[in-house]
Amino acid sequence: MSVHDVAPGLWFWRRGHPAWKPGLQWSEEVTSTCVASGGEIALIDPLAPPDDAAEAWERLDASPPTMVVILKPDHVRDVDVFVRRYGCRAFGPHWFWRDDIPETELEGIQPGDQLPGGLVALYDGRGRVETPLWLPEQRAVVFADGMTAPGGKLLVWGTPWHEARVLPALHALLELPFEHVIVSHGAPLHDRAAFQRALDLPPYLV
Repeated sequence: MSVHDVAPGLWFWRRGHPAWKPGLQWSEEVTSTCVASGGEIALIDPLAPPDDAAEAWERLDASPPTMVVILKPDHVRDVDVFVRRYGCRAFGPHWFWRDDIPETELEGIQPGDQLPGGLVALYDGRGRVETPLWLPEQRAVVFADGMTAPGGKLLVWGTPWHEARVLPALHALLELPFEHVIVSHGAPLHDRAAFQRALDLPPYLV
């Protein structure tokens, strides 16, 4: 497992997903993000670090999370672990996959909602019930699967509505003054220029 700092108050860790197996369309390591904003500390799509990952747990225990945000129905991951450990609030989709429903009752979010700490749920146009998150204090956008980076190159994850819906939605995000893009799968951290290039590249199709 690895820990990386992005900007003041923004860091993430990477670890192997326990459900991963060869042949899946996403890479084994996934990203979990922690951000301090507006007096809140939010975990985004977190997968709990291993018990022996001292650096990550010491950081979390020193500044306990006040909220967990799930960006997509199939990114429930370890929301229950963090809610039990820290007693924090949880936000996320209004519905989930039938075989991956959290015990925690999440407060529903949709594009345009402003969450505690000033975090804002965004629209990605993909029709996958994903709400990327805008982190204004750190000038960052965090995606679940809306964008991915297999082999290190940032790409838009393909859908049948790429031209009609997705590209207009992602172009609209350029109105935000973001400098960092964090994705769950593939190389985790990218800049604004990589995001702009991705809009002109073929989408990631599997």
